[in-house]
Amino acid sequence: MSRLLTPDALEAAIRQVGAERYHDKHPFHRLLHGGKLDRGQVQAWALNRYCYQAGVPRKDAALISRVDDRALRRAWVHRILDHDGALEGKTGGEDGGIERWLVLTDALGLDRDYVITMQGALPATRFAVEAYVAFVRERTLVEAVASSLTELFAPSIHRERIAGMLESYDFIGERAMQYFRRRLDQANRDADFALAFVKRHATTPEAQAAAVDAVRFKCNVLWAQLDALHHAYVAPGLVPPGAFRPEGT
Repeated sequence: MSRLLTPDALEAAIRQVGAERYHDKHPFHRLLHGGKLDRGQVQAWALNRYCYQAGVPRKDAALISRVDDRALRRAWVHRILDHDGALEGKTGGEDGGIERWLVLTDALGLDRDYVITMQGALPATRFAVEAYVAFVRERTLVEAVASSLTELFAPSIHRERIAGMLESYDFIGERAMQYFRRRLDQANRDADFALAFVKRHATTPEAQAAAVDAVRFKCNVLWAQLDALHHAYVAPGLVPPGAFRPEGT
């Protein structure tokens, strides 16, 4: 970007990244939502996605550790509680997103302890997640906040996933959809806050370009995880040594 965009034009540029690159367009997601995967392939997706869910509060803690503004820390800390769960008597004692994701993996028949260790995760999954945590820890604060803005596009994929998976897979019930139903509200709230922050603080062409690139980077993180899943469990079906292998394979 060679000129300073208006806040609305910056938002439009960010949204365009999602329109072009968000992982709802990945072939693996289309197979997942369309009921084209078998139980083992869905298990592999849920197990690998747990690595990402577990990394989210770590990246948020990394962001908070860099923030001098008390108001921003207070506004951002709820993201950690959303994923790790709130303490009883402090903020309602609500189960967090990680627990709700484990409800999904339980429903799919995966051993909870095995999921939590992440021993069966694909190497590329773990590299992608750690790249995201490192990005938030090392880049400018505007870039770190902007990287969360894939949440702008998340509610639509959650709605599609709920409908598609419940309709297509008899081994998935309503209880397993708790994570996605809760994120319908949380993602909108978080995205609104982060977008307002970026529009307010990206005040040079360079900062605006970096913010847009941060959203592009995050889309690449999500896309890379699905590339790895497709390569290992769909085609050509090359599961790396030590990674999860569905029963019968």
